[in-house]
Amino acid sequence: MNQSKQPTNTGALATLVIVFFFWGFIAASNSIFIPFCKTHFALSQFQSQLIGSAFYGAYFIGSLLLYLFSSIAGYDILNKIGYKKGIIYGLLISVVGALAIIPSANANSFPLILVSFFIVALGFSLQQTSAQPFAIALGDPSTGSHRLNLAGGVNSLGTTLGPIIVSFFLFGTPSSSNASVTVTNVNNLYLIVAAVFAAVAIFFAISKLPAGTNDEKFEASKKASTSLLTMTGLIILVIIIGQLTEIGKLPLLILTFIIVIGILFYSNKKAVGNPEGWGAMKYPQLIYGMLGIFLYVGVEVTIDNNFGALLKTHGYLTDLGLDESKISKYVTLYWGSLMIGRWTGAIGVFNLSSVGKKIATILVPFLAFSVILFVNHLYGNDIVDLLPYSICIIIAIAAFFFGQQKPVKTLLTLASLAAIAMLVGVATKGIVSVYAIIAGGLCCSIMWPCIFSLGVGGLGKYTSQGSAFLIMMILGGAVIPPFQGALGDTIGMHASYLVAAACFALLAVLALQLKKVLKAQGLDFDEQIESSH
Repeated sequence: MNQSKQPTNTGALATLVIVFFFWGFIAASNSIFIPFCKTHFALSQFQSQLIGSAFYGAYFIGSLLLYLFSSIAGYDILNKIGYKKGIIYGLLISVVGALAIIPSANANSFPLILVSFFIVALGFSLQQTSAQPFAIALGDPSTGSHRLNLAGGVNSLGTTLGPIIVSFFLFGTPSSSNASVTVTNVNNLYLIVAAVFAAVAIFFAISKLPAGTNDEKFEASKKASTSLLTMTGLIILVIIIGQLTEIGKLPLLILTFIIVIGILFYSNKKAVGNPEGWGAMKYPQLIYGMLGIFLYVGVEVTIDNNFGALLKTHGYLTDLGLDESKISKYVTLYWGSLMIGRWTGAIGVFNLSSVGKKIATILVPFLAFSVILFVNHLYGNDIVDLLPYSICIIIAIAAFFFGQQKPVKTLLTLASLAAIAMLVGVATKGIVSVYAIIAGGLCCSIMWPCIFSLGVGGLGKYTSQGSAFLIMMILGGAVIPPFQGALGDTIGMHASYLVAAACFALLAVLALQLKKVLKAQGLDFDEQIESSH
């Protein structure tokens, strides 16, 4: 007997994907704003990366606070108020942050700008925690991943358009060589951003959307909470030491890595010995998944956030270094590379024949690439030097075919390719190096679902809790970019991309470890996918 499937609420889904668009729009736009702040406030590369730290650190703090408050209350606070209200409240918090950037810029205060970005991202944290399960709830659970893939594709469109639009508001047209950014430009940009956030919040409030709740029982795990709080406290202590002493930034950032990795593995070791109170942390695949998300988000962000400084380096791409107003073309191609991969990864959503899927896997990446070229052309950028990037896309298509949608094989293949690309980027200069580094976006594009599915595999009733812990590890975006920035201040921005190569190499190792621990539990996702073909 066939069970009838719950129809997808397409109107509500269309409204929801707007939020996904703006996450991508703002996150990718940081790479344009960071070089501006570095010049305007005369910052070191490490200091400029604190924008990313404030932004991605807020994701960790927001997710952690929501989990801890729910633990204290004994119920899932977000589930009680509903996902719809969670998104609205998140948008309103982001409105406050965007508006706070305006007086911060007028006061010429970089610390206040960091606080403002933290508030914007705090709102994003609540939006993201609400929107992902909301997308699944807007239809049949069996097609939930399809709706997330669609939302991810729209998110990638936001990351592609964001740098171009923000560059336009800050610098005007690309023909204005050596354009200077005034505080008025910044004010206008973030006034518009705040207005758009407010408009979307109002639209959500008046839309006839379901409240969005689920019946899952909240699992509080006191020992896991203590572990995460200890990690947070130690990281805050490292930040305080950095502010009050003359200890170098690199040793302190290395210490932060040791804290994160050490506490995660210590927690898992204790949980295996005595599982009570540890919840999802007793599963080694979750620990490897948390490290995977930490590295993945960190490397995706660090490639981009330090890219502007690399392009401005004398003798790297041009003799005098690329002007700030010309950076957006390459940043757009980087984030567009993630869109290329995600659009390709979403092909499985559609009910295509085997031949149809193969044809689409070849055509869709170039369709996405044509969108990137068209957007740059509309802005007035010269796109001729972007065309040879097609070679990187062809290599990525071959990797997608080789991965066969198997999470371990795909993650291992893409991480290995990306590590090689970063080494090529460091070993060469000019457009070849630029292509190699941007190709990291192609490889990053579909790593998130691979890591996420492997990390929560076999968690059973702890799947929801494990998902929350994985989202907290977006913290990597707050730690790895300033680490590369500090290294760049020491050995040069070009050589600092060895950090990205190391991150990808570690992701390849984690893919093998995830396969090993899951197989020991009788789970082999790659084999299951192969047998279902």
